[in-house]
Amino acid sequence: MVCTNAFSSLLSRALVRATAHSASPLSTRSLSTRTLNTLRTNNLARPTTALGASWTKAAPSSTFSTRSAALMVKARFQSTVTASGSTTASTTAAATATTTAKAATAAPEIVVKPIVGYWMMTISAMTFGIVVVGGMTRLTESGLSIVEWNLIKGMKPPRSQAEWEEEFEKYKQFPEYKILNHGMSLEEFKRIFYYEWSHRMLGRAIGAAFILPGLYFASRGMLSKAIARRSWIIGGLIGFQGALGWYMVKSGLDEQLMSTPGATPRVSQYRLAAHLGSAFLIYTGAFMTGLKVLTDYNISKGAYESLASAINNPILKRFKGAAHGIVALVFFTAISGAFVAGLDAGLIYNEFPLMGGRLMPPVGELFDSKFVHDGDHPTVGLWRNMFDNQVTVQFNHRVLATSTFTAVSALFLYSRNLPLPPQARLGVNLLMGVACCQVGLGIATLLYMVPVSLGTAHQAGSLTLLTSALYLMHSLKKVPVLKKIPLK
Repeated sequence: MVCTNAFSSLLSRALVRATAHSASPLSTRSLSTRTLNTLRTNNLARPTTALGASWTKAAPSSTFSTRSAALMVKARFQSTVTASGSTTASTTAAATATTTAKAATAAPEIVVKPIVGYWMMTISAMTFGIVVVGGMTRLTESGLSIVEWNLIKGMKPPRSQAEWEEEFEKYKQFPEYKILNHGMSLEEFKRIFYYEWSHRMLGRAIGAAFILPGLYFASRGMLSKAIARRSWIIGGLIGFQGALGWYMVKSGLDEQLMSTPGATPRVSQYRLAAHLGSAFLIYTGAFMTGLKVLTDYNISKGAYESLASAINNPILKRFKGAAHGIVALVFFTAISGAFVAGLDAGLIYNEFPLMGGRLMPPVGELFDSKFVHDGDHPTVGLWRNMFDNQVTVQFNHRVLATSTFTAVSALFLYSRNLPLPPQARLGVNLLMGVACCQVGLGIATLLYMVPVSLGTAHQAGSLTLLTSALYLMHSLKKVPVLKKIPLK
């Protein structure tokens, strides 16, 4: 308005001067020749809201008024000011439209049938189950009860008394029985045997549930190249996981434990963390592939057209990046929990939030010199202390867990003022709720010195929290407006 009033004042003065010299043939030349020619050519009236009136018809060129020309220039100036003001308001909408247009012009993808997505979801659900059973197996100290690996023969458990006695005798030859369970009865052995046997059988079931339907889908041409590639990776991880599981068990059957003073027969915490991490990767791959298949199929049916502009909104770019970071943070926190489990580090400092009456334990406990061996490089001793020291391992898990909860809370608060689509809103609310439950389970597990029930629930909670983070990340994936080509 200030610019407009100033311009009007200057223009009025110019009109007074132009009127005084109206008899001069040069009066109409005070305006640019190009402007006058344009105005004379366009004789039709143009409504102008800024002037508050409309023109009916321009005067002939011989009687063209200088005042009329000046008013038209003023109208155009005011129109330019109005247009520039509206440009800023439409920036976000234009950017969203550009993002959507780019997605729409991308090459169409082949969409597979929903049954493939349900297959992947089944694999992820079975993987969730085996993680829970594996946690129970570890907490009941049953993981070393079966001392050999037979893919086919191992499917059949002992039936007769003689078979049970034979299996028990095999177990007696290894350090866990000699050091920890000396004097165990046959009935007690049966109980821990069935935990480990159930864990292994569930692993075999996952392999069969993956291979048989996978071969059928591939033979019928029901897998696109992208989904087939993902399936190969998931299948390779499943096979690797089986071998890694036995490699982990072997670490607890090492006879050298008998000659090591103060040694406790248990699996390597490094191999345990790798085993859990591999299971999480299988779960993530199957879950995200299942979501992709089902979502892409719905997109091909036009189900997401109304949400495309909301999901593709550039305002959500930072939020999407933060959601990816939450997934990584949850994953590494869970892996740090595997080190706590492998070292029984949950059985010390059973209080929260303090550790021995302080926020962090004494430096002498955090960095114990006994983990630095003669001839070691200082860096090697530091890393060994970080992953072998019970106090340091528990402290690391506390720090990561607190960081994860803080990050999730910050993301939740940040999301309150964002225009999230319904799926993303559900995802962030679910993530916040599960994070609160997981923190409560973790604290209770520590305070009660890791009972089987709470420890199992805490491990299941870690995978549930990862599921929530993955769902949020998937719900923010850009949606192309272009309908994709369904696979026949």
